[in-house]
Amino acid sequence: MNIQQMKAHIAAGGIDNVLTHIYGEAAVSAQKARYAAAIDEFAAIYGEDRDITLYSVAGRSELSGNHTDHNHGCVVAASIDLDIIAVAAKRSDSVIRIKSEGFPEDVVDFAAYTAPVEAKFGTSESIIAGMCQGFLKDGYAIGGFDAYTTSNVLKGSGLSSSAAFEDMVGNILSHMYNDGKVDNVEIAKLAQYSENVFFGKPCGLMDQVACAVGGIVAIDFEDPKAPVIDKVDFDISAAGYNLCIVNTGGNHADLTDDYASVPAEMKAAAAYFGKKVLREVDEKEFIAAIPALREEVGDRAVLRALHFFAENKRVAAQKAALMGGDLEAFFSEVLASGKSSFCYLQNVYTTKNLTEQGLSLALCLAEKYLSDKSGAWRVHGGGFAGTIQAYVPMSDVEGFRALMDSVFGEGKCIVLRIRPEGAVRIA
Repeated sequence: MNIQQMKAHIAAGGIDNVLTHIYGEAAVSAQKARYAAAIDEFAAIYGEDRDITLYSVAGRSELSGNHTDHNHGCVVAASIDLDIIAVAAKRSDSVIRIKSEGFPEDVVDFAAYTAPVEAKFGTSESIIAGMCQGFLKDGYAIGGFDAYTTSNVLKGSGLSSSAAFEDMVGNILSHMYNDGKVDNVEIAKLAQYSENVFFGKPCGLMDQVACAVGGIVAIDFEDPKAPVIDKVDFDISAAGYNLCIVNTGGNHADLTDDYASVPAEMKAAAAYFGKKVLREVDEKEFIAAIPALREEVGDRAVLRALHFFAENKRVAAQKAALMGGDLEAFFSEVLASGKSSFCYLQNVYTTKNLTEQGLSLALCLAEKYLSDKSGAWRVHGGGFAGTIQAYVPMSDVEGFRALMDSVFGEGKCIVLRIRPEGAVRIA
């Protein structure tokens, strides 16, 4: 549709059913206004005489498996109702222009930007170029487009804004140039390729899969080229709990080395046994070799490896608990995961800045508030700065939110809904 047709279509309720399915009935009016405003922004930047399509990609919340995916472990994750949306239109050349709200426009000529450029590591330009080259290497078509995006998945929130952006580029290329035939798991794999090779960050695959696939998913990365993905049918809201994310507003500057050290140290421990990742290492053999490993890789690497072995088992227990409807058992493992992340994985604060420990403080406050109630809490996502996760009884959410907002700032406690779809074309 052209811009005026699309706006009239939205106003007439043409996408109401889709929005209800994705965001919930209570959010339809606000989302219609959000999409209409995004269309106006697109028109102001790229012209009103364009045929456009609308897209959405979910943010994600890791429910189980902290720093396991990059060593071919297991996770449980969920897509959430915070997302990145895009208004996009085709171009006839090899240029992709993306204007994201609040950021400078990215302009990439994929015919010229065909290999990683170290000077561009860490930029959104590199992500766009990497997605294009990933599509080409796997035999898919690509082409130019203009897009305006807006996101309520805040950067540094632990809800995977970067993975959602990567998946969005793939989502647009799939529908615009491949008739939607690049499935969401494949888009996620190409997003990981883009982030690893072009963006310069050695991430795992969980974020990209969780943003793209939708709902609650259990993912086994033993073979990362063919991850085993199982849908987990459990409604946390129906069980009387809200999933809350507390954004502590920590400084993410200079944390790339902290994030990279986790998979690097785990893989260094695996290399002692001639293996590439810890999933290939026998835990009993590992424990027997700890005296030598301390000399070879250091104590922190040993502790992080021990976290991996225990966390992988917890994921299986938590998946089984959710599938069996045993929320008490699930919460018990959430707390165990949080303790292991703090004590052994050691990703709750960076040693570069010991005066800033927002995650530690948020975890302490969550424990004080929820310890005489039911629920659970843990570090969320990559760690070092950013967010914690808490499962809060609905009757206690407002008190929990008031406490966290009073410490970290208004709106820092985010109450989420798990959404059933990941990367989609809206209209």
